[in-house]
Amino acid sequence: MTLPTPELHTVRLRLRPFTDADAAPLYSLHSDPRVLRYWDSPPWTDPARAQRFLATCRRIEEEGTGARLAVERVSDGAFIGWCGLVDWNPDFRSAVLCYVFDREVWGHGYATETVHDLLRWGFDTLDLNRVRADVDTRNGASARVLEKLGFVREGTLREDCIVDGDVSDSWVYGLLRREWRPVEGS
Repeated sequence: MTLPTPELHTVRLRLRPFTDADAAPLYSLHSDPRVLRYWDSPPWTDPARAQRFLATCRRIEEEGTGARLAVERVSDGAFIGWCGLVDWNPDFRSAVLCYVFDREVWGHGYATETVHDLLRWGFDTLDLNRVRADVDTRNGASARVLEKLGFVREGTLREDCIVDGDVSDSWVYGLLRREWRPVEGS
């Protein structure tokens, strides 16, 4: 069962399926140590990783297990990050949220805007009942994005990740359909 990756629009952003042209900006994003500081894998050092990422995007779409979308700014068409709902389970009506943004756009509300629109699609189109997100406990900015959108911190996974020898804990967040409060006009 395939799950076609949607194209979504906000006032400032376009969320769209990845194309091969996204390989270079995707590599730039994932090779930045500051961007990947709280990620569950080290920064990329091989440009071929971008091609493998794009192949995985196509595979999860074909398998019907999720969707990853490139995020571009409408004003200039710049690739500023990506987001996704993965590990979609239609029986449990659940998925896992992920997102990453270029550090040049941090603090401008793009993550909140993106995730809000992606959640609207997930609850409306995928009929989700629950969305989970995991956040490194040192990443307060990402935790604030989730909390702004109604996610509830449900617990801590102790020493959940070890990336380049750096051990870290993760907070588990959850958002239930009955708690979802979409913002009109976004």
